[in-house]
This record gives sequence, structure tokens and C-alpha cells, in this order.
Amino acid sequence: MKHFLQLAFAAAIFSVTTLQMAVAEERILPVPSVTIYPGDTINESMLKDRAFPENYRYRTAVVESPRVLTGKMARRTLLPGEPIPMNAVDDPKLVTRGVQAQIVFEEGGLSIMGTGIPLQSGTMGETIQVKNVDSGRIITGRVQADGRIRIGFY
Repeated sequence: MKHFLQLAFAAAIFSVTTLQMAVAEERILPVPSVTIYPGDTINESMLKDRAFPENYRYRTAVVESPRVLTGKMARRTLLPGEPIPMNAVDDPKLVTRGVQAQIVFEEGGLSIMGTGIPLQSGTMGETIQVKNVDSGRIITGRVQADGRIRIGFY
């Protein structure tokens, strides 16, 4: 009987160890909890954590942290429960191609503001081309955090 109890105890310990190893081999990734459509801004309430086996192979590189996703814009439809490819999200566009935006030139104490038509969409810090509405000239500027386009020295 004593030998039987020792075997049962050893089997129980082996089972617990095997279970702990299986849990340790899981990979926790953020996945959508709802369908996220292209152009949607991602927030934490749209995400949940899901465990994947360590040997699960993804077709592309996937996002591993929900902090990376918060505030990003979906470039394509993201399905609930599926890992999110890194190339499926982007920084939000602050200026949109063809939609009027304010352009600003500042140097020293001089500040000149005008209106321009972006010839391409842009995210913060991106350099884009803009058509000046007043002169019709195409100029280059950098997108600012407030959605304005700064021209000149930046």
C-alpha cells in the first residue's frame, strides 16, 4: 500500500508539473474583442488577451502588446479573436489628401498662416506636399500634432 501511495503521489506531481509546463508555453497576445473596421481608431475596450500555443505559427509578424495598439488606426478589417498583424495598423492620419488644412510658416517672431490642400494624407511628423490655395504653388511641409502643416524650417 505504501508503494502504491508513493506512485500515486509521484504521478500527481508529474501531472501538475506537466500542466505548469503547458501553461508556461502559452503566448498571450492582444486580439480584437469586436470586429474593427478600416479607419477605426483602436482603444483598449476593443481588445482582450488570448492565449496561443508557443508553437503556433503566424503568417506575419503580430503585435504582442496592447499598449502598441491603443490610439492606432486599423488599415484593414480585424476579426475578433485573431492575432493582429503589425502591418494591419498605422498611426492615425492627421491630414487627409484633398481636405483643406491650415499651413503655417514661423521664423523668429514672424508667423504667416494660410490654407492649403494636402496632395497626400499624413501622420504626425511626416513630410508631405501641399498646394497653397492662395498662390497655387506646391510646397513641402511637415504635419504637426494639431493637424496643421508647418512649412519652411522645421
